[in-house]
Parts: sequence; structure tokens; C-alpha cells
Amino acid sequence: MLNELPQFTKSQLSLRNGQDKPEIWIAFQGLIYDMTTSKLWKNGKHYEHWAGQDLTSELADAPHAENVFEKFTPIGKLI
Repeated sequence: MLNELPQFTKSQLSLRNGQDKPEIWIAFQGLIYDMTTSKLWKNGKHYEHWAGQDLTSELADAPHAENVFEKFTPIGKLI
């Protein structure tokens, strides 16, 4: 099923930051998640993190583990 996900570039992801386009997307470990409806991502910002980018390297600074992504369904793959 993950093989069937659409692919997006970093440039396409960067536009889904809650500012340039209404969508709020983030990437983690090669998968893209739509956080548009999440109350924790208002206006494309989650604490000191901004949407529209790959947040894999920033997880170490987060107060939660990567299992938080199990609550969300990936919508695409980052290429």
C-alpha cells in the first residue's frame, strides 16, 4: 500500500506550510503526513517546528517518540 502513495519533491512539500497553500504537510522518515486538521499544527507551526519540511532530524528534540506518527495516515512519499 505504501508503494502506491504519490511521490512529492521537497519543493512540493515546502509549499504545504499552511501559509503558501492551506494544506499543512510534514515529512518523517520518507513519508508525508497531512496535519491540516490537527489542532497542534495551527497556521503550519507546532511549537518551534514549521510545516512544509522533513522533520526526521528534529525528532530528537521533541518531547514525544516517533510512535506519534502511528496516529496519522501517510498521504505520500518524499523523493
